[in-house]
Amino acid sequence: MDAHAKPDAGGSVAGAAGSAIPHDSSHLHVSGEATYTDDIPEPRGVLHLAVGMSTRPHARIVAMDFDAVRRAPGVVEVLTADDIPGDNNCGPVVADDPILAPGLVQYVGQAVFAVAAHTVEQARKAVALARIEYEDLEPVLDIPTAIATGSFVLPTETLERGDTAAALDKAAHRLRGELALGGQDQFYLEGQIALALPREDGDLFVYSSTQHPGEVQHLVAHSLRRHSKDVVVECRRMGGAFGGKESQAALIACIAGLMADRTRKPCKLRLDRDVDMLMTGKRHDFIIHYDVGFDDNGRIEGIDFMFASRCGMSADLSGAINDRTMFHCDNAYYLPNVKILSHRCKTHTVSNTAFRGFGGPQGMFGIEYAIDDIARYLRKDPLEVRRANYYGVGQRNVTPYQQVVDDNILEEITQKLVRTSDYAERRAEVREFNAQSPVLKRGLAFTPVKFGISFTATHLNQAGALLHVYTDGTVHLNHGGTEMGQGLFTKVAQVVADELQIDVERIKITASDTSKVPNASATAASSGTDLNGKAAQAAAQTIKARLTRFAAEHFRVAESAVVFRNNAVQAGDATVSFAELAKMAWFARVPLSSTGFYSTPKINYDRSTFSGRPFYYFAYGAAVSEVIIDTLTGEYRTLRVDILHDCGRSLNPAIDMGQIEGGFIQGVGWLTSEELWWNDQGELKTHAPSTYKIPVCSDVPEDFRVEILESGLNREDTVFRSKAVGEPPLMLGLSVFYALRDAIAAVGPDGCLPGLRAPATPEAVLAAVSAVRATQ
Repeated sequence: MDAHAKPDAGGSVAGAAGSAIPHDSSHLHVSGEATYTDDIPEPRGVLHLAVGMSTRPHARIVAMDFDAVRRAPGVVEVLTADDIPGDNNCGPVVADDPILAPGLVQYVGQAVFAVAAHTVEQARKAVALARIEYEDLEPVLDIPTAIATGSFVLPTETLERGDTAAALDKAAHRLRGELALGGQDQFYLEGQIALALPREDGDLFVYSSTQHPGEVQHLVAHSLRRHSKDVVVECRRMGGAFGGKESQAALIACIAGLMADRTRKPCKLRLDRDVDMLMTGKRHDFIIHYDVGFDDNGRIEGIDFMFASRCGMSADLSGAINDRTMFHCDNAYYLPNVKILSHRCKTHTVSNTAFRGFGGPQGMFGIEYAIDDIARYLRKDPLEVRRANYYGVGQRNVTPYQQVVDDNILEEITQKLVRTSDYAERRAEVREFNAQSPVLKRGLAFTPVKFGISFTATHLNQAGALLHVYTDGTVHLNHGGTEMGQGLFTKVAQVVADELQIDVERIKITASDTSKVPNASATAASSGTDLNGKAAQAAAQTIKARLTRFAAEHFRVAESAVVFRNNAVQAGDATVSFAELAKMAWFARVPLSSTGFYSTPKINYDRSTFSGRPFYYFAYGAAVSEVIIDTLTGEYRTLRVDILHDCGRSLNPAIDMGQIEGGFIQGVGWLTSEELWWNDQGELKTHAPSTYKIPVCSDVPEDFRVEILESGLNREDTVFRSKAVGEPPLMLGLSVFYALRDAIAAVGPDGCLPGLRAPATPEAVLAAVSAVRATQ
């Protein structure tokens, strides 16, 4: 089959690419039979670990007394920084993130020591018996303080195009804004966990709930002063990750590995929810300033952005995350003159990390707020101003980082969604309702998404796969991607099924394993299927070519006469099953195993100038959301949502639909209910479901209309011309935030610019309503 052609959904083989088949583990998920790391049978003599955490945001450790800990029932060992034989570091990019605090603590919740005991309860009780004496140091706890004191984890960066200052001075209109944008906890259902098993000759086998087994392998090996060949990391599945297990799973695995090596016993570390939320990083919260100049039609002529993020105590992935904020603060809009200043602030709070969208949502939030302000200032429909600023053709299709937007389908999406959502009619209905309703106000908003697909760190855009065909015609598939519920394993298996023309049930999907596919990149940046699907396809094509040559020789026909179809192979007038051909090839000593490799083409990017082509292509979508608020309490409901999203030629519409729906709801949670709050002692006080509110079933709109763009096509040579769908839908949740702002604006006169912080909790909505009323 032509790799560029669209496979027939539900075609000649069951589960071919394009088929809406269920997730491969869905029956195991709903029955409770799916094996996660905590479900793996524990070896005899396993020790359970607990971590002692800092109670200070910034302090020197003067003394530590573990006598009571060692005497506690069941305790076998205590581990501190002094006991680490190798590198005391789990930082993925910069070596500034200690596994265990080496005499200096930099956030409340930082790992200081670990305890191994015979039971989980014994380990956790023993941790509380430690006595630690601190010498407190002055902490930096928020973004303004970090900027004022010059506290940064990485240097400040600037991206400029054109003459922004001149454009602002000459513009017919000019607005300035200051925004506060909160973070978000990943709140994966399965918490951070690792099980480390000592092997012979000092080797170590680690089960880790991680998006990046290769990085965990390297960091565990370095902490033990060993080599990567001495450590194997495996992950069959995660119960959610959302970026929170891209880099930070390494801390958990390193502690488990160090203790297993020290005790020569299997060691298991599973964080409970409170400890997990205190110890691990979140989505970066931001302060955003903008200064925008525009004409009478709302078209932007110049904009000056300042983005300042709370990175926490170490760099982690903050460099790439903040870079992506800079790359996505244009969203769908052409910015002829633009200056973007990006501060990466060091604070004495947990080190923030990857989260679905990886900095892109924060950039989009900034430009959408500016667009919304422009429209309200000019008393125009915000959709009209958005369309006036869309990327177009000619000179209006180049991003601030010099990538040409040559696959833009936003106007097509906009036209269709405006029609199918009855946007114009509903806009009039909302206006009429608000004129007659003094207490309840409705709001409506349309927001687009343009999201770049690829790792901005170019070297990460590579993947490998390993494929075995057995003599009964079944297939063993392994690749470097990890499964966290998003359906990656299913999609990649569909690609192989389509390539070999066998039913997908004949393919065994196996755990991600560093001993099978080495040096794999993280499953992140929405690129899991793009990369691993292509690598697996390459491996399948290699084996298929060998079988084709063999069949041509055996049946004495041209290779062009050999056709794979519907679990069989036709060679001229002869037809045999795929299984029969595999067995015949084995007897003829034809190799039935192959690796596959793929690296993303065309991308190139010079970070020193913030220019080039960091993204292989863009994914597009749009959403229309309608809300109603109670102006006396700030409470609200989402009444209706219409989404149209671009998946290219979908490999699995059922899985893609789930990703669109789930991503949207998670984005709404970030912008409405999920509030992280630290007190003035640097203590996170929202660290459990009782105080941190993720969306629940009742938050899903009663009228929820989601459609995949039927005419979708990826112009680039992705696997079967599909597009990534993991991260882009999250930004569609912006439509709910701006619908809330639209409803608040209805309290005041035309042209008012209500200040609404995110997350827009009922308290925030009420405060914004009160502020609008106070100006009247």
